[in-house]
Amino acid sequence: MTTAPKLLLPEIPNLHQLETYLQHGGYEALRAALRMSPDEIIEEVKRSGLRGRGGACFPTGLKWSFMPKGTDKPKYLVVNADESEPGSFKDRQILEHNPHQLIEGTLIAGYAMGATKAFIYIRGEYHRWYHLLQQALQDSYARGFVGTRMQQTFRTHYSLDIVLHKGAGAYICGEETALMESIEGKRGYPRFKPPFPAQRGLWGMPTTINNVETIAAVPPIIQMGGAAYAKIGAPGHPGTILYGLSGHINRPGIYELPTGTLLTDLLFDVGGGVPGNRQLKAVIPGGSSMPPLRGDEIEGVRMDEESLKQLGTHIGTAGIIAMDEDTDIVRVTWRIARFYHHESCGQCTPCREGCGWLEKLLARFIARDASTHEIDLLVEICNQMEGNTICALADAAAWAVRGFVTKFRDEFEARCKPSRDFVPLNVVHGLRHSNFPLGREVPTAP
Repeated sequence: MTTAPKLLLPEIPNLHQLETYLQHGGYEALRAALRMSPDEIIEEVKRSGLRGRGGACFPTGLKWSFMPKGTDKPKYLVVNADESEPGSFKDRQILEHNPHQLIEGTLIAGYAMGATKAFIYIRGEYHRWYHLLQQALQDSYARGFVGTRMQQTFRTHYSLDIVLHKGAGAYICGEETALMESIEGKRGYPRFKPPFPAQRGLWGMPTTINNVETIAAVPPIIQMGGAAYAKIGAPGHPGTILYGLSGHINRPGIYELPTGTLLTDLLFDVGGGVPGNRQLKAVIPGGSSMPPLRGDEIEGVRMDEESLKQLGTHIGTAGIIAMDEDTDIVRVTWRIARFYHHESCGQCTPCREGCGWLEKLLARFIARDASTHEIDLLVEICNQMEGNTICALADAAAWAVRGFVTKFRDEFEARCKPSRDFVPLNVVHGLRHSNFPLGREVPTAP
């Protein structure tokens, strides 16, 4: 198994403390960046091939280049720490163990784009991690590394204030435009795009949003150079990445390794395999919204976006969820659908209604009260949801449900009654579209 330098989570005791971070080269990347021009930094990040670690995998340097130049308008940088995807817990590790690298990366990114203020938006349930980052930020302010005093500390004309903003526990606020609405004090409804945030973001001003892990990768890129960083991992998706192992795994946790690492190496060498030497039935490669892989198709699979895309899935947040041979796939699918139904903001009809239909249909399979034609109905609902909403929450629910249904159709068939009378959907309580046949009643899953 290949290895690489530990760029994000070095195994250094007390690295969250400012003095320890300084002893190991902390804020030297910022000093180097401030000797460069903003355009030089953006080109270096482009050269590194860094792609967003929040799920979309968009090229980071290219995204930064969208920030308009030569304008007197305030420009904002937002760091998205609203980590709410089931199976994802990497950002909180950075917040806990390496917050100063995140702060340093924020300062470099802000300078590169000419941002006048940065916001770090933290998930509402992350109480502990909010206070840990708050302490690290206070220490940085006190030493003159953040705010107007950084002009004296680093002998520069640039300065940046960083504001922590705590969410209220809404998954939808992880979507970048809903996040901006929340910062502005509004309900977290996603916005139509275009206009994109770089043109009209916070309070109508140019704004760039990046994930925590993406921003934390910036200081190493400045220190080692974009070309050297690009040689780590998969050519089309370079660098190291924080893999989160959870589920039926002997050694769950966060592990930093190069992109393109074999999935089998992660599961069986790093993670220690499945408890009790049971067989692996399914793997979700990147958080609950990514389509799953069957246990018998993971051999030779590499964990990078281009490799996984060829298999009909994505790396997402690299939150790997392992499921053993005893896993009830139908119940897993229902549980995921229930999550997205609960977290839908309700703004778009295909998402608001579709997520509810998926949950209620899947509940019938759990109750062994479904008919075989309803398996195809699940897929059809997913097809109608995908691509028809303002944000990607409906897509996430559809990818997960359709992925499990198509990969494990036999398990859904085994939960059906031998035969079932056809009853139009409009007679089913709570489901009001006569084109979809569902059955006489919708039992609640136990």
